[in-house]
Amino acid sequence: MSKFAYTFSNLCGAVYSQGNIIFTNDGNSVLSPVGNRVSQFDLKNNKSCTFPFENRKNIYRFAVSPDGLLMISVDEEGRGLLVNMYRKVVLHSINFKKPVYDIKFSPNGKYFAVTSGRSVKVWQSPGHSKTFNPFSLYHEYPGQYDDTLCIDWSDDSNFFSVGSRDSSCRVFSLHRIGGFHYVTLAAHRSALMACFFALQSLNVYTVSKDGALVVWEASLSLDQMQQHIQSAEQRRRRRRGGEEQQGEVIQNSSTREEGLGVDESSEEEGEDKSTVAMEMDAVLTRESSGDESEEEEVSEGVRASNMCIWTKKDKHIFPQEYSRVTCATMHKPSHLLVVGFSSGIFALYEVPAFVPIHTLSISQQRVTSVAINPTGDWLAFGCSSLGQLLVWEWHSESYILKQQGHHYAMNVLAFSPDGMVIATGGDDCKVKLWNTSTGFCYVTFNEHTAAVSGLVFSNNGKVVFSSSCDGTVRAYDLHKYRNFRTFASPRPVQFSCVALDPSGEVVCAGSHDSYEVFVWSVQTGRLLELLTGHEGPVSCVAFSPSKALLVSGSWDNTVRLWDVFEHKGAPETLTHSSNVLTLAFRPDGVELAVATLDGQILFWDVNRVLQTGSIEGKHDLQLGRRVGDKVTAQRLAEAAAHFTSLCYTADGRAILAGGRSKFVCIYNVEHQILLKKFQVTRNRSLDGIERILNSSRMTEAGPMELLSEDEGISDREDIRLPGVRKGDMSARKNRPEICVKCVQFSPTGRMWATVCTEGLLVYSLDAGVTFDPFDLSLEVTRDNVLTTLKEKLYSAALGMSFRLNEKDLIVLVMESIPVADVELIVQNLPLSLVERLLSVLAERVESSPHLQFYLHWCVSLLKYHTTHLRERSSSIAANIRDLQKSIVQKQTDLGRICDGNSYKLQYVLSLTKQRQAIMEAQAVSEAHENGSEHMTMSMT
Repeated sequence: MSKFAYTFSNLCGAVYSQGNIIFTNDGNSVLSPVGNRVSQFDLKNNKSCTFPFENRKNIYRFAVSPDGLLMISVDEEGRGLLVNMYRKVVLHSINFKKPVYDIKFSPNGKYFAVTSGRSVKVWQSPGHSKTFNPFSLYHEYPGQYDDTLCIDWSDDSNFFSVGSRDSSCRVFSLHRIGGFHYVTLAAHRSALMACFFALQSLNVYTVSKDGALVVWEASLSLDQMQQHIQSAEQRRRRRRGGEEQQGEVIQNSSTREEGLGVDESSEEEGEDKSTVAMEMDAVLTRESSGDESEEEEVSEGVRASNMCIWTKKDKHIFPQEYSRVTCATMHKPSHLLVVGFSSGIFALYEVPAFVPIHTLSISQQRVTSVAINPTGDWLAFGCSSLGQLLVWEWHSESYILKQQGHHYAMNVLAFSPDGMVIATGGDDCKVKLWNTSTGFCYVTFNEHTAAVSGLVFSNNGKVVFSSSCDGTVRAYDLHKYRNFRTFASPRPVQFSCVALDPSGEVVCAGSHDSYEVFVWSVQTGRLLELLTGHEGPVSCVAFSPSKALLVSGSWDNTVRLWDVFEHKGAPETLTHSSNVLTLAFRPDGVELAVATLDGQILFWDVNRVLQTGSIEGKHDLQLGRRVGDKVTAQRLAEAAAHFTSLCYTADGRAILAGGRSKFVCIYNVEHQILLKKFQVTRNRSLDGIERILNSSRMTEAGPMELLSEDEGISDREDIRLPGVRKGDMSARKNRPEICVKCVQFSPTGRMWATVCTEGLLVYSLDAGVTFDPFDLSLEVTRDNVLTTLKEKLYSAALGMSFRLNEKDLIVLVMESIPVADVELIVQNLPLSLVERLLSVLAERVESSPHLQFYLHWCVSLLKYHTTHLRERSSSIAANIRDLQKSIVQKQTDLGRICDGNSYKLQYVLSLTKQRQAIMEAQAVSEAHENGSEHMTMSMT
């Protein structure tokens, strides 16, 4: 595996953006669209992951096939991707050419319906027909007077209902039935938000935006309709026997059938074609033979299909004043209807009786999407304006999942020393802590009143410090989850950065407006010193990892070195050619990297105060153009390309850099060359992604992306202020610009994270399966490994499995070794396999349930190979930290379980003692009563 073979692992900073949310078929996971990606939240195992594929723009609708194998995701422009759910890879792409408001698979999985303007298109599902193109259009169903918004299928997959913006619902048959035309159900006064078929019935429920529910009752049941369809097919087959003698008529009939778009590629589709062409066959036969009996038979078929009439049975109004219906879904087996409103309230009803079961306010903003799991117990809600995702169990009235990303853009991030926690701060004045293994946010601090500008962890990982533009630096206790200390300045200032010395005794912060660096004592909270000398805003501060040295960078083109503790002479000054934006120390504290506004990275020897190298990274960033830019991307790069965040690798040989671009670059420090570039997103909904703009989308009023449908041509000119990258908030449409604001390596070296416009992106070496064998020979095969293992030659089998380097095979061999033989096998393990065993143990301790077994491996490895590990400490530091992280996580989890069990045992013991006391008291009282009765009897 390459040293920098990092791949996208997870998107943690956001949980929901827009579109629909779906439960998986097993009901244990929720799929949520996040920008142009899809995230999966495992509610059973409490983990989340993000699929690696990306749509061209933000996802608006997606659907999963009934068997759970395929997923189709469609973006805002109508471009879709066909994805394999198990492999999480893209199989094919398609352009629907119009915005898609809803997409649904049929219950049998053979078709899927897509809204397309004023019509509905039904496509054959991939894999059900032998065609070169996996997307094959079956039929298009027009008839609406406005855009179609929602779709639902009947249980037999022969009918589907379509709700439209024209306030009506139409019921179509998938295959043409003789004399059957689509039925229009009109009883609403506003656009339809949802329509549903009842379970094993043709009854229809329609929900409109103004809060009306209409129940439509069908005159025929689903079984009766099936009988009519089967009888029509039988009549058609009888007619075909007579028509076989008329070759010319049959040839004309087949020609006209092809004009209707009937597919005869398979026997199954031939049966479908029979119902489609039943009326046409009868008409052709009637024209050729003039048989009146055939005419009577056709009219009988028409009357049979017309017998199914939908009548309005009931109409109900949801009792929610001053709010509109924004989404709805239905659990057909239990007849539950869930409706979300613009006021943030959702209601649960039993239909068709319209009995209210549950009502709850879950948000201050409108509920954008709602879903219900297959059992009907869990309800999932998405709020796009807040970026919130909720899963509610309505029986117990408790939250299963409650996650929310930053409401506004994220600015900074910091890794905890063990790499298990990521802290993020944003413009919404909040500090959030994310678990790297689960991807969930487990605590939020909201004490700040302005944007968070800096974050840093203490070396013990128990405290996190944050600086903010509200003029305070706050310290948070990660055990009690509270703000235990606040550091303030004598006068109001805006802090732009924060740093903590290695001992954790002193915290410093730089200001934007006063050009000063403030120094406080962590223990007392008192201001110790005020460092002055900069002539511009202080952009960054950092402590040296090896000695008592504070470094500050400023927009005055200088970096100053402060001796905070001993005050020996004036501070050293490092002069640069442009504004200093960020800086970072090498892990040994000898070298300092500085990024400037002109796109350079300069390296300084701190001990000798001498520049040792530089990197010109202006052209590596490859800036893209905003839709309103009138200059080329090359000129933009020359004027505005720069890095805003730097971070060294654990060994200090490479440096990670990100800035105003969609790329994150890794450079070799010694040779000053670019090693690799990572593109954080391909989302074209953001500005700065494309280097060449499409001139055909430019109009007299400006780019089409910035125009609203109801805005028209306006004389208003969008005058953007210099340096603004968040867009015009007063515009009807706002396109944020892609920008990497912060990058950080995990202390374990197995992952790195970046904060950008899309959210918190995590890249890891552990994502995916890689075949990377070493020292192979002809006898090293999987079969030979299994044969050797059966012969109980454990050492040889383990060595061969490591040489083959297949993860599942290594785990199989290790778990087949008896516990009594582990110590002997580890003692005789070749030194070349020690590091590989260490990396496997780090992963298995975290994920395997056999904790004691693998801890025994760890103890044996550290017992017999300590000397070798100490000699190779620099190269295996990441694996050691990863193992430590896994052990600490297991210790924490087991500690919580043991504490809970001890409390439960104490409760049980206290109940036992209480019951014993009650029983003793009852026995005493009974004895007293018996004694008094005996005395009374003796006296009498």
